Parts: sequence; structure tokens; C-alpha cells
Amino acid sequence: MQHTLEAVILDWAGTVVDFGSFAPTQIFVDAFKAAYDFDITLAEARRPMGLGKWQHIEALGRDPEIAARWQSRFGTAMRREDVEHLYQTFIPLQVERVGQHGELIPGALDAVQALRARGLKIGSTTGYPRAVMQRLMEVVAAQGYVPDCTVCADDLRAGARPGPWMALANVLELGLGSVAHCVKADDTLPGLLEGRNAGMWTVGLALSGSPCGWTLDEYLAASEAERELACRRVAAEFAPARPHYVIDTIAALPAVAEDIERRLAAGERP
Repeated sequence: MQHTLEAVILDWAGTVVDFGSFAPTQIFVDAFKAAYDFDITLAEARRPMGLGKWQHIEALGRDPEIAARWQSRFGTAMRREDVEHLYQTFIPLQVERVGQHGELIPGALDAVQALRARGLKIGSTTGYPRAVMQRLMEVVAAQGYVPDCTVCADDLRAGARPGPWMALANVLELGLGSVAHCVKADDTLPGLLEGRNAGMWTVGLALSGSPCGWTLDEYLAASEAERELACRRVAAEFAPARPHYVIDTIAALPAVAEDIERRLAAGERP
């Protein structure tokens, strides 16, 4: 029986591109303002990160603080048609601006090249719909990153995160032999649950993604103590998914893959 890894399945925003995952979060704020002249904060917009974008808006409507303000303003809870209107407002804004946040996270390309050098395939899943990803993939391909497979939040009838379906669609598309030979790396709790529910090794990215919320400049300026404190805070948010590893950024992923191969060879399974 094979005891080596076959693939790493990567999230996009906050994992490989867009340090701090600012493209989707700011657009949620803008979409609420444009559609209903209703204010939400960037911190509130981040709370459901990792879900598909329609489900993200739905979750924002159920957020206790937002829901109370919405009820006070409109006299009713957010309805399905409100979610749909917000989503239809969100998508063109996101398509228009996603390229502005398409810069690869430092170390991402080197990490992917190192993983490929180990013989691993590179899959990917995202909370973005296909219309947004078409634009983002063009921007990122010009920087040298082209994964072997990309599955979007609206590609599958079964749904998106935290279910296992997008990760498992990568298994099918890439022709992988075992989910136990796959790593799912993500910067959000729903994305880590996706990997766990698919039976894969999971790696949480603590400092490059939405839960931390740092810009690249803030990350680079942070002291080791500040980084350690932020990593502990984000790891606590990841705890319900019980990730096998939590690392700062994707730059450390090749070392994790090497350790997982050692554990597989010793008979461990995720």
C-alpha cells in the first residue's frame, strides 16, 4: 500500500493570494451599503469567512448584532430575497475588484514548486463563485501559479464548505488513490472543516488569512511575540476543526508535507 502523499489542496484568498483576505471582506461591506444603504463593519464581514458567498451573506443576516440592526431598520428579519439581492450586488463588485487583491502571498510560489518537486499534485477549493475565480485565475496565472484543479463554491449541487464535497471533487478530478494521502490547507474554520470532513490531513494558516486580518505590511512589521500571540488567538478559532497543524503562512507547508509523509510511513492516518 502506498504510504506517501499524493496531493495538497489549497484555498485561495488568505492562503495563496491576497494576504489578509481583504478582497472578499471589503466587498461584503460595500455590497450592503450599495444594496440597502446598510452598514456592517469589516470585522463583522469576516466572521463567516470560508463559506460560499451566498451562504456567507445568509450567515451575516443571522449574526446577532447585524440581525438586530437589520430588524430595527427594516422591521423584519433578513429574507431570502434580501440575501439574493445582496449576492447579485456583491458578484459584479467582486469580479471588478478581485484582481486588485490578486498578489501571491510571499513564499507561495516557492512552496508550490517544492511540493510539486515531491511529486504532489496541487488542487484547490474556494468560497468564490466561478465568475469571480475566472478573473482571479487569470491574474494569478500571470504570476506563475496554476493549480491542477480548481473547484468553486457554486460548481457542485451538493454545496460548499464546511461539507467535504469540493475537496472530494479534487480527489475525483486528480485521480487520487486515498483521501488519507491528501492535505487540505486553509485559513478559515469552514475550510479546515471541509478537509476534516473529507478525511484529509488539515493545515491551518494562522497569520496570512482572514481570522488574523493583518495586511502584509503589518505582518512584516510584527515582532515575534506579536506573531506568536496572534497565532495562538487564531489557533483557538481553528480548534473546533482540530487541524493537524497550524502554521504562520504557506511558506512553511513543504516542511509540514515532509512530516506528514513520515507519519504515513509509520502507519498513521489523519
